[in-house]
Amino acid sequence: MKNVIVGTAGHIDHGKTTLIRALTGRETDNLKEEKQRGISINLGFTYFDLPSNKRVGIVDVPGHEKFIKNMLAGACGIDIVLLVIAADEGVMPQTIEHLDILNYLDVKNGIIVLTKCDLVDQEFIELVKDDIKEKVKGLFIEKASVVEVDSVSKRGLDQLIAKIDELSENIEEKKIDSPSRMSIDRVFSLKGFGTIVTGTLIEGKIDLDDELTIYPTEKIVKVRNLQVHGQDVNTAYAGQRTAINLSNIKVSEIQRGDVIAATGSVEESMMIDVNISLVEHAKKSLKHWDRIRIFHGTREILCRIVPLNENQISYGESGYAQLRLEDKIVAKKGDRFIIRSYSPMETIGGGVIIDTAPKKHKIYDEKVIEALKVKERGELKDIIEEYLKLKLANYITLKDLISYTGDNEEDIKFQLDALIQDNKVVQVNKYYMHINQYDKLCQRIVEILNDYHKRYRLRNGILKEELRSRADNNLKVKDMDVILNKMVQNKKIKIEKNLVSNYDFEVCFNKKQLEIKKEIENKFRKNGLSSLLTEEEICGKDKFYKEVFEALIGETVQKINDEQFLDKKVYEKVKNDLVNYLKKNKEITVAEFRDLTKSNRKISIAMLENFDRNKITVRIEDKRRLF
Repeated sequence: MKNVIVGTAGHIDHGKTTLIRALTGRETDNLKEEKQRGISINLGFTYFDLPSNKRVGIVDVPGHEKFIKNMLAGACGIDIVLLVIAADEGVMPQTIEHLDILNYLDVKNGIIVLTKCDLVDQEFIELVKDDIKEKVKGLFIEKASVVEVDSVSKRGLDQLIAKIDELSENIEEKKIDSPSRMSIDRVFSLKGFGTIVTGTLIEGKIDLDDELTIYPTEKIVKVRNLQVHGQDVNTAYAGQRTAINLSNIKVSEIQRGDVIAATGSVEESMMIDVNISLVEHAKKSLKHWDRIRIFHGTREILCRIVPLNENQISYGESGYAQLRLEDKIVAKKGDRFIIRSYSPMETIGGGVIIDTAPKKHKIYDEKVIEALKVKERGELKDIIEEYLKLKLANYITLKDLISYTGDNEEDIKFQLDALIQDNKVVQVNKYYMHINQYDKLCQRIVEILNDYHKRYRLRNGILKEELRSRADNNLKVKDMDVILNKMVQNKKIKIEKNLVSNYDFEVCFNKKQLEIKKEIENKFRKNGLSSLLTEEEICGKDKFYKEVFEALIGETVQKINDEQFLDKKVYEKVKNDLVNYLKKNKEITVAEFRDLTKSNRKISIAMLENFDRNKITVRIEDKRRLF
């Protein structure tokens, strides 16, 4: 079932609250000061049922210019606006400002409600209608119906209700499969219940007992109870006026303007890329570093503007800009916002958020402008690719992409698969890398290997762990393994016994090195198991001997521990004899191993400890068994 929010707009004392009372039978002015002064100060909320049985939520906003901030908070999430204009006064300044705001917030449906029609004759009403028609030219409400009503006598209310019912059929379905998000417009507590927040659920759904996060404070809360239009529900859906009873948080820890959302589903930012449009009638242009106020959701934030196309954005025109914020914004791409001048405060424009996680831009950068155009077009596949392209220093997860784009997991996965097929994105376990980032990392690995092979010409390769730490220590071992295996498949590198080398690298001994190699191998062969030799005993201080010796480790020379080495053939024979012995006898002591190998106790202990480290044997008290 569609969830519809109807909001009022219009100048002070044009009869918005009286109209709502006539439609619903309920009063939305609840503050003592509102009743004393006869004007709306805060937001009012109620509901009523249409003939089609749809229950419609109503937001009644204040019309006085001093309370425009409250009006902006209430305009968030409106589907149908009732533009209320008193027949005896016609279009007034706040009528125009409210219209500008609704236009920039991309409200698509509206009805012009002419109130107090019993105070003037029909001829005057027709003159007012002509004026209205002129004032709303080019705006979303240009072709809206004009309904004449008198809220006291209730004349015209049936026609108005029928028109609301008709428009409600055209309301777009909200995204209920996206992560939940709601801008908070009221915070209060009730005895016996605790903290309660209200707002219009922008997207997704909220269930009882859900764990959510309050942004930007990032406090985790739990949904204790849910109400929609004053009734307890198990689930609240996008497009509904919702009251949420929260546990684990005090009223003092939340304020209007905060966002309650699925944990990790939104990004906080101190800088956003936007497309801004300025109204012509305000005659206010924006230059580099002008200080302005933006209103997003139910939050007001001060910021500085950096125009990107030109030195300034002129009134009546639009352009790309970067906003450097003075407080955190919690937003998603595609969100709408309103701009008001810093002082004096007046609505001068609005815009749409293109990127919530940009880098700092300079003016006249064509690459930046083209990238913003791609993001603004809204093709999810292009947006994902552009985001990954800009995040070359980071490793991006699916969760990051959901938070950035605001789209659901299934759609993002589908587009990621397409990008992988197009060879534009590479998946590395839970991370997604743009092909530029992946190629750069592969190039870095090859450069490290080239340098290593120049320095150690007789070594078979670099250890995997050393390569990972030098290439990018932020990558986990399992992630580097995926990348290295891809490089092996593409014949860029090869891996043998945990050593990585360039694909075409081979150890090559020259004549002198071959002579040294033969001499070292003969020493080990003659020594047998009579002792375990050290590097110094084999090479002395000769750097050429050391270079060849290092190349033989793992090939014809076996490393026993950090200091001692043995002929590899002798080592393999001792290992095989030990395995065969244990298969027959189950266990062996150091003394029995000494007798088996015809060596001494010192050599036996060193050998057995090596077998323990290599998981050939396991020590149990003073005996060894097969691992």
